[in-house]
Amino acid sequence: MMPAVIRGDGMRGLAVFISDIRNCKSKEAEIKRINKELANIRSKFNGDKALDGYSKKKYICKLLFIFLLGHDVDFGHMEAINLLSSNKYTEKQIGYLFISVLMNSNSELMRLINNALKNDLASHNHVFMGLALHCIANVGSQEMAEAFVSEIPKILVAGDTMESAKQSAALCLLRLYRTSPDLVPMGEWTSRVVHLLNDQHLGVVTAATSLITALAQKNPEEFKMSVSLAVSRLSRIVSSASSDLQDYTYYFIPAPWLSVKLLRLLQCYPPPEDRAVQGRLTECLETIMNKIQEPPKSRKVQYSNAKNAVLFEAISLIIHHDSEPNLLVRACNQLGQFLQHRETNLRYLALESMWLLASSEFSREAVKMHIGTVIIALKTERDVSVRQRAMDLLYGMCDRSNAQQIVSEMLQYLENADYSIREEIVLKVAILAEKYAMDYTWYVDTILNLIRIAGDYVSEEVWHRVIQIIINRDDVQGYAAKTVFEALQASACHENLVKVGGYILGEFGNLIAGDPRSSPLVQFGLLHSKFHLCSVATRALLLSTYIKFVNLFPEIKCTIQDVLRSDTQLRNADVELQQRAVEYLRLSSIASTPILATVLEEMPPFPERESSILAKLKKKKESGALTDLEDAKKEPTFDVNGGPEVNVAKKGLNNPQPRSHELLTLQLAAMNRPRPSSHRNTPHSLAPSFLYPGAQVYTSEAFHSSTTDLMDVRSVHLLNSRPSNPSAGDLLVDVFSDIDAGVISHVPGTEANFVRFVCKNSGVLFENQLLQIGLRSEFRQNLGRMYVFYGNKTSDQFNSFTSEIFANVYIVMSLTISAQLNIQTKPVDSIIEGSTQVQQVLNIECISDFVSAPILNVQFRYDGDLQNISVKLPITLNKFFQPTEMSAEDFFRRWKQLSSSLQEVQQIFQAKSPMDSEITKAKLVGFGVALLDGVDPNSANFVGSGIIQTKTVQVGCLLRLEPNSQAQMYRLTLRTSKEDVSKRLCELLAEQF
Repeated sequence: MMPAVIRGDGMRGLAVFISDIRNCKSKEAEIKRINKELANIRSKFNGDKALDGYSKKKYICKLLFIFLLGHDVDFGHMEAINLLSSNKYTEKQIGYLFISVLMNSNSELMRLINNALKNDLASHNHVFMGLALHCIANVGSQEMAEAFVSEIPKILVAGDTMESAKQSAALCLLRLYRTSPDLVPMGEWTSRVVHLLNDQHLGVVTAATSLITALAQKNPEEFKMSVSLAVSRLSRIVSSASSDLQDYTYYFIPAPWLSVKLLRLLQCYPPPEDRAVQGRLTECLETIMNKIQEPPKSRKVQYSNAKNAVLFEAISLIIHHDSEPNLLVRACNQLGQFLQHRETNLRYLALESMWLLASSEFSREAVKMHIGTVIIALKTERDVSVRQRAMDLLYGMCDRSNAQQIVSEMLQYLENADYSIREEIVLKVAILAEKYAMDYTWYVDTILNLIRIAGDYVSEEVWHRVIQIIINRDDVQGYAAKTVFEALQASACHENLVKVGGYILGEFGNLIAGDPRSSPLVQFGLLHSKFHLCSVATRALLLSTYIKFVNLFPEIKCTIQDVLRSDTQLRNADVELQQRAVEYLRLSSIASTPILATVLEEMPPFPERESSILAKLKKKKESGALTDLEDAKKEPTFDVNGGPEVNVAKKGLNNPQPRSHELLTLQLAAMNRPRPSSHRNTPHSLAPSFLYPGAQVYTSEAFHSSTTDLMDVRSVHLLNSRPSNPSAGDLLVDVFSDIDAGVISHVPGTEANFVRFVCKNSGVLFENQLLQIGLRSEFRQNLGRMYVFYGNKTSDQFNSFTSEIFANVYIVMSLTISAQLNIQTKPVDSIIEGSTQVQQVLNIECISDFVSAPILNVQFRYDGDLQNISVKLPITLNKFFQPTEMSAEDFFRRWKQLSSSLQEVQQIFQAKSPMDSEITKAKLVGFGVALLDGVDPNSANFVGSGIIQTKTVQVGCLLRLEPNSQAQMYRLTLRTSKEDVSKRLCELLAEQF
């Protein structure tokens, strides 16, 4: 108990001063009165006559009052310190109060203050000890933590310390731990602190629980013993009547604050392993759930608040453990009752807790039963925060069974939603539509509807993503082109819809050109009618679409050229639009049809990665203010292919990157996004970038239509070449030490990428956390050109960057590739800046037939470490195929001529993927042969022919592929004039099925 205030201690002078201040009529009068009082106090402190403790206390109180009014106080500190040595409680209290409020932690007087504090902490007067502990907690500086952090635990666990001092010591230690967690020692006193949970004084238990909870979050193992003690104490509180704990009963609820703290402490640990403890905890939670069903003992709001506080914390513990299906379902049902409660705060908390329950496999179905109530809340709630929680819950409970219903409701709500949450709703609708799309036509309709309703809130990530999905899925491309064409016919279209329409029609407008209503000229006219209404960036995209139309629809070439050569384009005030118009007009005029088709070819499929929309939503959540419950459940990070996200613990990789590099966004072609005006790229810069939007492309060679420059660049000699052998510790993904000379090992996992390139010519060949290597290649007869893109995915530069090509002599022992392939290249820059990519051109000449593929070895230094990466280049024999059409008669005559056992290779193998005739056709065409229809008597079989073109010889090839859908088997037969060619082609093609 605090000592009684002595009569006459009311400090009449302070009361008069406060009254004078309140009676001042103006700010000037107040300042005048304060200055007068400050002068009087200063004269008293500096006077010859010594002041007694009462006078010092009175003047210190006046200084405190003046400071609280907002005026500076720059004296009186020494007098306040002198009060600390007083034996009177009121004088010591005022001294500590002045120090807590006005003393700077860097003051030169801190040493005197610390000495006074140590004296009071060492005293046996628990009142003075409490004042000192309160002062330390209030100041809470680093200096005080260093001075007293070893003393306070001793007071806390000492047997002769009063309960009030123990409470103060626990809370003071908690304050110092939050300020300087590394200074609080963990030692022998920790177990004694845990046993304070058994203290008879509930005030000590409450303070100790707060301290243990904070300490256990950082050092769970050292405080693991607190679980059983916390369960035991909670059991006693829950099972007790309100009359048993009269001093700690709040409106018929026994010790509600302590119950909440104990439940929160238990959330620091998994479910107890001891079955007895687990059973006792389950009983406690069931009792809490049962009590909420009892008739209310009071109508006052304090009673319901205390009861619900314990209930919601118990539900949080049930969700955290996620091990008791019955409790989880009961919690869900109880929360469902709160969804229609008249109290707004209860509805908010119920929605938030059910959002967490939706992630549990035991309670997910129970949560989905309340979908109707949640939808009503989304539409009718007046409080925007409650509506947002309802939207979060709908997002959390969504799965394939209810995705279309939830997405539809979100779209309806979006039309009238608050502007502050519209962007988040757009992101969530886009994610759900993609994640649970059973039919991608529904996905396309949903995204277009999203743009129509809230186009201003549809970020680039959303419309980039829909383009990526459409390009990667052949089955939806025609529908997407038709749908976006119809959407563009509206009189008022959002600019994002024009962007999507321009891109999709530029790629797949030919799929709907057969309908007179969407003929090429109609498509062009529709897009051009939106041109003058759009921003510069969108106009630039539309100009790229126009040049794509030149390749897709030669019949409207003149119309497009007229638009490009108009004064509004060639003399446009914007240099980007002017440059595009000039370049595209020149390209369409001088380029031959094959070159135009190569430059403007259809975009290749994008590599599947994490949805950029999901990454943006996570970033938005993390940047906003999250509640504790939201922190408990982060959005799961998933790869669209089902793979886990890679966690890189490497310097520089965990640093925040620019947004375009944080989000795994679409890799849109350079021609369909604005280029920096300062870069006068040649027409080849229209090739797709294999990195991400925002990365600049530095080409090392301009594109030429002829192959006469094959000998103008440095030739790579492949004989007896091998990389240097750095130490194993310097390598990132490959180890070249301790291997035989001439043997080059390539990165594990890249073989699958190599196999995929057998039937395609562009894509990502290799990627890790640092580097991405993309390829784009073209072959004609015995010549080829390959563009290799090296992308720096980090924010730091790569130094000493080199790339070399070697013969894989481990595989080929008798012949070197240099006798079969002539590969010439130009060196790349030795420095690659962060978040950029450079391009290297390889010119390839096939001298004779070959078996093994060359090896690309890349070396560079990142963060001082040498990185050495080696991958197989997808230069295979079938790349030099020339498709050859043959009649059935010619085919069978040639087939009989190649009947020697050395000329035929046959392989029977199991199908690796579902047998689809269209996919099989596409792979055979990609392999390089011409498919011959109507040649084989069995229409299910595939027959093809072609000629391998080399500098020294031409090798004719015939193939027959016989699928057996019942046995899920293939029989592949190849006949050529050379045994080695037959074997190699058979190996390559068999791997595709």
